[in-house]
Amino acid sequence: MALWDVYYTITNLDDAIRLLREHKERARIMAGGTDLIVELQNKARTPAALIDVTRVGGLDDIRLGHDGLIHIGPTATHTQAAASPLIQEHALPLAQACWGVGAPALRNRGTIIGNLVTASPANDTITALRVLRASLILRSERGQRIVPLADFYTGVRRTVMESDEMVVDLTFAPLNENQRGVYLKLGLRRVLAIAVTNVAIVLTLDGSKNVTGARIALGSVAPTIIRASEAEAVLKGAPLSTERIAEAAKRAAQAARPIDDVRGSAWFRSEEVSALVQRGLEAIQADETRLGLPEPDAMVRLWGKAKRPPKLCGPTIAHRTRGDEPIQCVVNGENVSVHGANGKTLLRMLREDLGLTGAKPGCEEGECGACTVWLDGIAALACLTPAPRAHGARITTIEGLSKGGQLHPVQEAFIKEDAVQCGYCTPGFVMSAAKLLEEIPHPTREQIKTALSGNLCRCTGYYKIIRAVEAATVSMTKGTEK
Repeated sequence: MALWDVYYTITNLDDAIRLLREHKERARIMAGGTDLIVELQNKARTPAALIDVTRVGGLDDIRLGHDGLIHIGPTATHTQAAASPLIQEHALPLAQACWGVGAPALRNRGTIIGNLVTASPANDTITALRVLRASLILRSERGQRIVPLADFYTGVRRTVMESDEMVVDLTFAPLNENQRGVYLKLGLRRVLAIAVTNVAIVLTLDGSKNVTGARIALGSVAPTIIRASEAEAVLKGAPLSTERIAEAAKRAAQAARPIDDVRGSAWFRSEEVSALVQRGLEAIQADETRLGLPEPDAMVRLWGKAKRPPKLCGPTIAHRTRGDEPIQCVVNGENVSVHGANGKTLLRMLREDLGLTGAKPGCEEGECGACTVWLDGIAALACLTPAPRAHGARITTIEGLSKGGQLHPVQEAFIKEDAVQCGYCTPGFVMSAAKLLEEIPHPTREQIKTALSGNLCRCTGYYKIIRAVEAATVSMTKGTEK
């Protein structure tokens, strides 16, 4: 069954705005799609039309504008923001929040604006952007309006956006040299975890280290992201101290209005708000706010050799796919033309129409990595990628990794190190590992773990998998030395 009726690939914003007006509530903007595809498969949303804006030039920019504000475009991904020197230096809480979203392949597709529009109070970037005092620029054929993020949400998964509007820009002032910020999150596991609760803090300090301004935002403890105003007030007018930090943490917990759900009880969430606020304030006090966030050059992105996001391949003119119109793309080096896949995910097209069964359906929600492929040169999850997005693109699957009958060094290492158990998850692991070694030829063990963090092995074979990647590193190094 088709997940949508028609898929538009557009190349300028005017077309997107026009299509939104024409289809109104029956249309959705498609950028990353990491939330939307799951909603479509679960029938939580049933739009007739998807409007793909990923080929509109310049929409993925992250820049400091002439107005002194940082601007983030609607197709900028979590990976781009987390690895951006501008964001790390002048908006650290946002970089930390983006780094905490999912795992590498998911961050490569998921967008910050998409995270904001989904409007879940557990979403990472909303909390960080609340303390950065961000605003959204919404555009329709009726004009353009600026909405502060604090006024954007009306409830759980509800916003003030009209059906014919699109978020075209995100803006906020960079933190100055007298300000310190931090973002912390508690999940049920280290990666691929929705926040049980999260906290973002920004403090302004004078020359004597007195707190002259404080912003504390709390996520996943109320229908929308909230500010802990009483906790903020406790901090102002004096330097951070053990007593003030403890009192602020206590009052932040009192500001929370959590509920019991499958991820945690209301009592537990309140306790964690106190702990996270205390930890964040102590990090600012000690001037150790990075909290393990890798430097941009050391960050695992799974982009291969690209130092900036690869330019998207595909149509240079607006394209509409519906019915039996073919999806034409390059798969494992061969030109293919696929009919009847316009309402499917890329995973289903690869398996059902091209017979490439290496990419596996596991969770089909972006949480297991069994369907990892390379889309236009970067690691992506085929289960969360619309098949029409592949029109004109280049895709590599596990079947295309070997060349001329010769296995890739990672594949050879998996065999030699006995890193394959049931084998179901193996293609995803191999694709992630091979892209890592293209990007970082000599990764640390921590970088290997990060690269594989989005790939789950239900047989618990991680030790041998990591050892296989390390062995492949040695093998590939010797190969280049010959």
